[in-house]
Amino acid sequence: MSSSALPPVSVTETNAPAEHQLLRALGPGVAIAIVVGNVIGAGIFAKPSRIAADCGSFPLIITGWVLGGIICLFGALCFAELAAMLPRAGGMYVFLREAYGRPVGFLFGFNEYIFGRTATNGALAVFFASLSCGLFLPSNLSGNPWILAIVACLTISLLTTINIVGVVWGGHVQSLTTIVKVGFLALIALLPFLFLGLDSHIVQWSNYLTTVEPQKKILSEQFAAILLSVMWAYNGWHDIAPVAEEVRDPQRNIPLALIGGTLLLMLLYVSVNVAYHGVLSMSQIAGAPGQTAQLTIQRTLQPFGEKLALLGANGITAVTLCSVFGALNCNLMMGPRVAFAMARDRIFWRPLAHVHPKFRTPAVSLLTQATMSCTLVLVGTYLLLHVESLKGEDLFGLLTNFVVYSANIFYALCVLGVYVLRIRHPEWARPYHTWGYPLVPGLYLAGMSWFLWMAFFAEPFSSGVGLALMALGLPMYGLICVWNRIRLERGLAE
Repeated sequence: MSSSALPPVSVTETNAPAEHQLLRALGPGVAIAIVVGNVIGAGIFAKPSRIAADCGSFPLIITGWVLGGIICLFGALCFAELAAMLPRAGGMYVFLREAYGRPVGFLFGFNEYIFGRTATNGALAVFFASLSCGLFLPSNLSGNPWILAIVACLTISLLTTINIVGVVWGGHVQSLTTIVKVGFLALIALLPFLFLGLDSHIVQWSNYLTTVEPQKKILSEQFAAILLSVMWAYNGWHDIAPVAEEVRDPQRNIPLALIGGTLLLMLLYVSVNVAYHGVLSMSQIAGAPGQTAQLTIQRTLQPFGEKLALLGANGITAVTLCSVFGALNCNLMMGPRVAFAMARDRIFWRPLAHVHPKFRTPAVSLLTQATMSCTLVLVGTYLLLHVESLKGEDLFGLLTNFVVYSANIFYALCVLGVYVLRIRHPEWARPYHTWGYPLVPGLYLAGMSWFLWMAFFAEPFSSGVGLALMALGLPMYGLICVWNRIRLERGLAE
């Protein structure tokens, strides 16, 4: 067979009339904005204090941010080959399906749609609600858990409506919020050092040597805990893949978005952490959960007046709101495409494959995801208020740790799929070839294997829950296969 042979397309993908197919409307700028905007969410603002408390050493912390970025970059180099070769709705579901078969693809899609995206949406919406209520509501209302839950659900509903109206509208929201986020992260990273000439005390070089007593006592556990938080902050670097079917010139634009976006994220995250730790001591960062960016800007501007410092801190809070809003929008855009692709393959609930006849978006899948996300927020709020063992827990932190562990297992399987598909289908056209193959995929898999092993022992509860949620997909796949067989025998299948 010719080396330019194309991967097969499913019957449901080719036979659907044009009005029931997704619209290729996203250009390269929006594609990069999806990668960068989805990743820059709550992590870079919420996690630094947690990381400081866990390990208490700047050299170890910055090593974690650099290493986490390199791991994601290696993953992006591999995903670029897969996404350019298979530019279809569903992203990782399609990669896993082609490499290992439908059961593995289903296992990912089921966990991604039912648990992963739902938990991520809930966590981001709760974080957004806590910041916005703190800014705009009086203190007696802003801390009420049920008010936070209602605001979170309203935010999810608003963004879902925007994404149903059209992928272009969702893309515009993504582009706008990404420009704001990147600009202000660059400002946080540069401002303390730009002002050094005006006040040499803004950056205290001794801060890089300050420490706190780490909550994790063993070095390997400290580093695993750092990476668990860092990988959450980087989580989503692959998320152009689910909307690949809606990207123009995907063979060129998807690799550009994956690689360019991940490099930009590495530069921003490492630079921002250097700024955080130059302005603040380790104890100040560890003692300011969720407020590290605000405190950094406030301390930077304080020599020039208290009012300016307060204005800067409030500005960063507003930017954080914009950041989380954009990340939530991107997650609400991505998740339904996975369920849409699975339903189109007839291994998931069939109505999720419905495309809105006017807006050409997977409307049912979008609405279903929004309903599940809102339900999780409400149930989670109830449990935190009424279950004694969960009182005092942080819903945001709990949800994010569940997501990260299981998600990275599937990332590793996709990267392994680069080897598998090159062996099984060398004849398929590959518009982009993984740079550094076969070394780069191997390094990614080695680093990810170490991270998963150490994270399991550092955070056994979160990791165990993540594995348990993955395992739930196996009986579900069996039930769906039996159901489809019964429908086929009765002549009910489409």
